Parts: sequence; structure tokens; C-alpha cells
Amino acid sequence: MIATKLFSDFFKSERSGGIVLILCTIASLLLANVFIGQDYIDFWHSKAGFEWGPVKLKLSREHWINDGLMAIFFLLIGLEIERELYAGELSSIRNASLPVAAAIGGMAVPALIHFGLNQGTATENGFGIPMATDIAFALGILSLVGKRVPLALKVFLTALAIIDDLGAILIIAVFYTQELNTVYLFMALGIFGALLVLNRLKVHSLIPYLLGGVVMWYCMLQSGVHATITGVLLAFAIPFGDGKEKSPSYKLQHFLHIPVAFIIVPLFALANTGILLNTPMGEVLGNSNSLGILGGLIIGKPAGILLLCYLAIKIKAARMPDGVNWLQLAGAGVLAGIGFTMSIFITLLAFADPLMVQYSKISILVASLLAGAAGYILISNATAKHVMEVEEETAEISS
Repeated sequence: MIATKLFSDFFKSERSGGIVLILCTIASLLLANVFIGQDYIDFWHSKAGFEWGPVKLKLSREHWINDGLMAIFFLLIGLEIERELYAGELSSIRNASLPVAAAIGGMAVPALIHFGLNQGTATENGFGIPMATDIAFALGILSLVGKRVPLALKVFLTALAIIDDLGAILIIAVFYTQELNTVYLFMALGIFGALLVLNRLKVHSLIPYLLGGVVMWYCMLQSGVHATITGVLLAFAIPFGDGKEKSPSYKLQHFLHIPVAFIIVPLFALANTGILLNTPMGEVLGNSNSLGILGGLIIGKPAGILLLCYLAIKIKAARMPDGVNWLQLAGAGVLAGIGFTMSIFITLLAFADPLMVQYSKISILVASLLAGAAGYILISNATAKHVMEVEEETAEISS
């Protein structure tokens, strides 16, 4: 019951946040290209910071959001992964096997497509860009289909996206780490270890964990490992307990739903989608990196997900979710091609060239738009057809 309520809360906040995310992206593009122009982009790139003793931090507004606020986003993702492992869909091998298989296929095939098109070039480091799925955006589109969508399909897509996020976190930690400062890295890991000890000592007050998390974030930022990884580590240090409403993990996760969905992720969209659309689309989308992103998200995602799902079900390692058919599953696979937040995030780590970052962002927006539209049409038609078939069967039985 607790797991079901937590999933419902998470789904509602992500779904609503997805709609806000779409509106913020549209607003950002209009501000950059119609109303304000370059000044809008310069606003996010201007620096702000503080000095406090030996601590000196001066980052652009964009970096404060991407390195700071997004650590809170990753904290929520980490708490959701923890909940799913202990009390949700991923706590049962029977339930977890299909979304795990889907996530593996949905990460591997897009990465291979991008790498195949960019191997040996300056853009091969972008292989991680089409691996990601945006939970909020995907669930926002799924919610537009209406209440007739099977709950099992919503659970499948959410679990798939969560595992996908875990994969993206590992990719960021392993492949997108800058030069390491081992002193700061060991300090960050030392704080993490201390928080784990507090967990084992059954310290349930959130204050020492949050204060330790702030210091760990600073050390991780200075270490060269991306600072947002702190959010995931902190999530697993916070006591889960029995997972009920009085547990620290539940309280924090419940509190973070609204600010993450309606403040942090929209701010990320406003800061990172202010793109000047003043270059011919043929030039933007025709290079190997853009083709890798487009092909990975639009073709690779659904192909990898369906292939691994088919194999898992065929060898009886997994089962089809109740009330879900293959066409609906295909639609969910297409929706998983909405990379957006995570894809843009990885783009900022993969490339230093502003032009390549811009081209990648546009490719992600185009791919996400196409994946969202195609996924909506597929699931809407499949669901309508399924409902019609059920009604006809019911009518035949009644007569």
C-alpha cells in the first residue's frame, strides 16, 4: 500500500512537471529567438558566487543550476531508485526483469548507433546522449492519452526510466569525469562513509545528512567528479527504514516532489534551452553527431527496448505486464526516446565546443518532439483499439 501511494505521488508530480517542462522549453525558445535574443542567453552565462573563508565559489547561473540544483534532482532520483529497490517494482525479480531488460536494450542500442556514426571523430564522446530517458516529459505525454492507459504500462515506463536514469548516472560517473583531485575525492567519500555510519547507528534526523550532503557536494565539485553524483550517494545514505511515512527517506522524497518538478527542472529547461535557431536545419541535423542523437533516440530506443523485451519474454525470463499489448509496449518504447533533461545534461558534460552543444541540444529537442508525438499516437490508437475489443467481448458475453 505504501509503495502504491509513493508511486502514485511520484507519477503525479512527474506527469504535471512534464507539462510545465514543455511550457518552459517553449517559453525559453521564444525568449531567445523572438523577444530578448542574445541577452537572454548572456543572463544565464553571467557569474555569481560567494567567498567564505577558504571556500570560494563563483559559477555562472547556468552552472549553479546544472551543478547545484540538479544535485537535488539527482537526490530525488536516488531516493526513488532506493524505494523501487526496497519496496517497489524493482524489489521483485518477477516484476523487475522486463523493465531491466528494456532499459538495457534502450541504453545499449542508441549508444551503439551514435558510436558507430562517430567513432574516431571529435564527437564520439557524445555516445551517452541518446541513452537517456526523461521521466517527466515521457509521463507527461503518457498522461495526455487519458485514464484508459493501463496502470501496468505507467508502472513499466516509470521503472524503465528510473533504471535508465541509474544507467545515465553510472555513465556520467565513469565516462564524463574530469581530471581527478584525489584529496577532495577522498574527502567526499569519507563524508559519505560517515553518513553511512550514522545510518547504521539509526540516526533518523535528516539534519546531519543534509548538512553532510552540502559539504560532500562541495568536495565532489572540487574533485572533478560531477557534483550531481552527490545527490545519488546522499540518497542511499539516508535511512530507508520500513519505508513508511515516518521514515526519513519517505519524508524527504515526499517533500522534494513539488520543488523538483515545478522549480528545479523548469529552471534547468529555462537555462539550457535558450537556443538561437539561426542556423539552417540541414547543417544542424546533418552532421554525424546529430544523426547519432536522432537515430539513437528515435530508432535505437524503441528498437533496443522491444528487442530485449521480446527476448526476455520468449525465454520466459519476464512476462508481459497485465492488460498491456505489444503495440502499447512499442509506444512506451518510442516515448522512452524523449531524452530531453538527461540528454541535455550529458551533452554539457560531453562537449566543450559551444556550437556542438547547440547542435546537440537542437537535435535532442527535435528527437524528443518526434518521439513524443509518435509515442502518443501509438499508445492512443493501441489503447482505443484494446478498449473497443474488451467492450465487444463484454457485449458478446452479456448477450
